[in-house]
Amino acid sequence: MEFIIENLSKKFGTKEVLKQIDFTFESGNIYGLLGRNGAGKTTLFNCVNRDLKADSGSFFIGENGTRRPTVPEDIGYVLSTPTVPEFLTAREFLKFFVEINEKSIRELRPLDEYFEMMNIVPEDRDRLLKDYSHGMKNKMQMLINIIASPNILLLDEPLTSLDVVVAEEMKQLLRRQKDGRVIIFSTHIMELALDLCDKIVILNHGELEVVDKENLDNGEFKDKIIQALREEEHA
Repeated sequence: MEFIIENLSKKFGTKEVLKQIDFTFESGNIYGLLGRNGAGKTTLFNCVNRDLKADSGSFFIGENGTRRPTVPEDIGYVLSTPTVPEFLTAREFLKFFVEINEKSIRELRPLDEYFEMMNIVPEDRDRLLKDYSHGMKNKMQMLINIIASPNILLLDEPLTSLDVVVAEEMKQLLRRQKDGRVIIFSTHIMELALDLCDKIVILNHGELEVVDKENLDNGEFKDKIIQALREEEHA
């Protein structure tokens, strides 16, 4: 399966944030989307998710020599600041989500199996979400996207503010979820991207560029990323 972006452009006033992007993402990979703060990573995600109207551009799922336009069910989006209904308990929220999406969930499991998947202990499952930490809310946001099992999972800096233990749990979970789907992980932290991701893509001057990871040991790879990000800063 492929996720194909064609001719994606977006301006804000006179600033061209995305410049006629043509790019193909292949399933089975976690892509690290690197760029400085303000480079347009969130804008790219919002256009793909259709939360923001692009000036131009089309999005397709390609498979077995055919392709079709993406639909909302193809895309999951995990925000850097988790948004959950804080007036519900974790179990109530999960039950509500499962019930309204029951027909589209591929492998429906008991609720407690989902909690176990995220290492959410029994005593936390019936707590109000308003009493959850940032990391725990992030786990719940990630969990509903995993249950929905979208073809494309967009992750907008989801690990940046998490503690070491939760961040490592989330990385292991993402590695287990990449088969058969495209995961795009946005971050401005290079070391995090190198640790987690199979492929690195830089958003630089409004364009996407793949950077080869084969020469990590000689420093050439990191130098190219840093140079690209410096150019973005001074543009």
